[in-house]
Amino acid sequence: MDKSLLAVHLQELVTVHTVPGAQFAAHHEGETWTWIHGVTRAGSDTPMTAEAPVPVGSITKTVTAAAAMVLVADGDLELDSPLTEQVPELRVLPTRLRDRLTLRHVLSHTGGLPCDSADVRATSARRHVTDCCRQAEPLSDPGRVFSYSNIGYLLAGHAVTTVTGMTWSEAVRTLVLDPIDVPGGLVVGEHVPDDMVSGHSAHHDRVRPVIQSLSPLEAPIGGLAASALDLVALGRGLLAGSRVLDPGARREMCAAVPRAVPSGLADGWGLGLACYGPDLVTVGHDGNGDGTSCHLRMNTETGTVVALTTNASSGFALWRDLAPRLPELGIPVGDYDPMALSGLPVVPADDCVGEYANGDVEYTVVHGDRGGLRLTVDGEPFADLTPYPDNRFAMRDCDTGRTDQTGRFVCDPDGRVTGLQVGGRLASKQVRLVG
Repeated sequence: MDKSLLAVHLQELVTVHTVPGAQFAAHHEGETWTWIHGVTRAGSDTPMTAEAPVPVGSITKTVTAAAAMVLVADGDLELDSPLTEQVPELRVLPTRLRDRLTLRHVLSHTGGLPCDSADVRATSARRHVTDCCRQAEPLSDPGRVFSYSNIGYLLAGHAVTTVTGMTWSEAVRTLVLDPIDVPGGLVVGEHVPDDMVSGHSAHHDRVRPVIQSLSPLEAPIGGLAASALDLVALGRGLLAGSRVLDPGARREMCAAVPRAVPSGLADGWGLGLACYGPDLVTVGHDGNGDGTSCHLRMNTETGTVVALTTNASSGFALWRDLAPRLPELGIPVGDYDPMALSGLPVVPADDCVGEYANGDVEYTVVHGDRGGLRLTVDGEPFADLTPYPDNRFAMRDCDTGRTDQTGRFVCDPDGRVTGLQVGGRLASKQVRLVG
């Protein structure tokens, strides 16, 4: 591991991407190395430290999944039996899902559930989960297609609390975090710890602190705060010799699930972990809090673990620039390559034009000004699409001009376009009735 050159690259990237504070940690060949930059909040003189907790967003889902898998290994939950048999109040799910949705489906985002509920009005976790179930409009049958779903992880978290009789935070501390000595702070509601790193909205050279807005009822999907060192400890704790998972549960989490094709996010998906690279030996998760961008990668063969936390929304672009350099610097972790479409022929895609929906989020694909396609989200310009073979497309962000994300159109067996997958979320094509 070339530490000096890595430090040079990191310093260059935090400057280019206007990131106020960042933590980087890597464990490789028995050694852990850290690098720290900047301040916890723009305009303050409080330095970022190696231990400072950063809202890690959806990396929380890996911890929720690990807690569920501990219970599976103990025989308290079942991966492939209907969730409604284990958590009776989930019988308010739509008929299409009610007797078919399993824990494996929700942990691998193949449950056919929309991403988010309309809003959070309930005052208890149980009521919030049942409200989400009642409102859920299925995108597909369970097990058929990948669609990233926060609702699915609310159900998984609720299954954990139902079986253990604990709150979600108590359960994940007891089952996952305490055995590997990871503190794991909470960043939900109004009870944000004083030492919590602030997130920032970063647009060009304008950087502004933002407030974390996640409800306590949504903690299982993104409520944790951790340092990069904490994330490395988590990754090491989930790999070989784990004090948390038995070998079978670990293999289940790390193995790509059939039909879980997370186009635009990763190369495969296990149970609470994304899979990266053509050989899928790197696993991990990304997470975005309000104004934070955090990333965890683990090589299941070498035991190498890497984590980056940043307190700016621009940290995502920083990671995209950093990740391809890591193997060159002697850190054997893979990542999703959004530019893999480069060099392929552009193809016509007239049948892709139309309206799509995932819950309350509306997507529209129209013909663009230069022969390509334009994607809008809830009526706002989002990206210009360049269609390629196998129904995939590259996305040029309308705000930044960056072409660093991809997606795909989903087709039925007859080749008709039935959905749009952007950021791992499936949106179903809407059929307009005439007359």
